[in-house]
This record gives sequence, C-alpha cells and structure tokens, in this order.
Amino acid sequence: MISFLSGTVHRIAADHLVVLTYGIGRKVHVTPDTLVGARHGAEIELVTSLVVREDSLTLYGFGTEDENNTFEVLLTISGIGPRLAMAILSVMGPDELAAAITNQDANALTRVPGIGKKGASRIILELENKLPKPAASTPGPSLSFGGGNQQVVDALVGLGWKEPQAEEVVADVAKEAGADAGTSVLLKAALKVLGARK
Repeated sequence: MISFLSGTVHRIAADHLVVLTYGIGRKVHVTPDTLVGARHGAEIELVTSLVVREDSLTLYGFGTEDENNTFEVLLTISGIGPRLAMAILSVMGPDELAAAITNQDANALTRVPGIGKKGASRIILELENKLPKPAASTPGPSLSFGGGNQQVVDALVGLGWKEPQAEEVVADVAKEAGADAGTSVLLKAALKVLGARK
C-alpha cells in the first residue's frame, strides 16, 4: 500500500499530477486546491490512498493526514466512490464537512456536484460519529499559490462543471478578488458561487 509520496511535479493535468520519484512517474489524483498550488519541477509531498479495483490501481493524494482520513471514511459510505469523495473534499475541507455533519446541514453538502437533498441527508446520517478528529500537527505539502485563471477553470471542469460556466464564474470572481488573488482564493470563491447556483 502506498501511503506517502514525495517527489518532483513532472506534469500537471486537469484532475491529477504526475509525480516523479526515482525515475518513475506516478499519476496521483488530487483536489483542485492541491492542483492549483503545484508547480512543474517543484518538490511536493502528499499523503496518499491507493484504491484497488478489479481493473485498476488508482492513487489519490492529499495535503494532510486529515484529508486522507476523511477520504477513506467517505469511501465506506454506500454510493460514494473515489470521484465523489474527491468532489466533496474539493468543495469543503474536512473541518467544514465535520461541521456540516454535526449541524445536520444538508444544504452545505448539496454544493457538491452530484449530491442532492436526499443524498446529503443520507451522507449526514451515515457519517455521524465516523469522521476522524483533525490531525493537530501533521505537515502538509509545501505549496506556493499563484498562476493563471485557466488552472482554476480546469480544476472546476475536472469536478464536473461545464467549461463555459466555469470560465464565466472564474472571470467574475477574479474581477472581485483583484489582481493579487492567488488561484486557491479564486477556486474557493468560484466553488462558493457555483454551489449557490445549484
């Protein structure tokens, strides 16, 4: 089982990175927040989960142990696969998800593409008392944020939104946020706007 990955960012795609370690490139699916912070040629460290299926081995990478643990708990819920679990973690971090479960806030979960009111209620019911407490002192990857709006658009498309819709929202939030706003800030603002429109 691969539980940690450290290496150089070799390629950045819409929903994954290729991390070069000892001459081997490993494809790792990551959240948009991690994706937009990655830089070609930069060192990166990720906590990982390997999902084994009959026809595939897929690696998922996270900035913290807490994100990784939450991902693994989400996979124990009937009807939630890796893609939907990643979408949940992309829209809300582990702390926000835990708060939504504690407060029985189904509306917060419906911001995630593919989750409606019924699904949100079921997730809340199944996740009660299952989410791990946040890891207090686990270091995350060293990432510096910056870059263009296209990375944010690509990340949103990877999460399931249509490209024209993603481009329009990113353009709007970029105007409001100003020229100094990093891609992480733009991504979070865009997800908030798109979630409110559902």
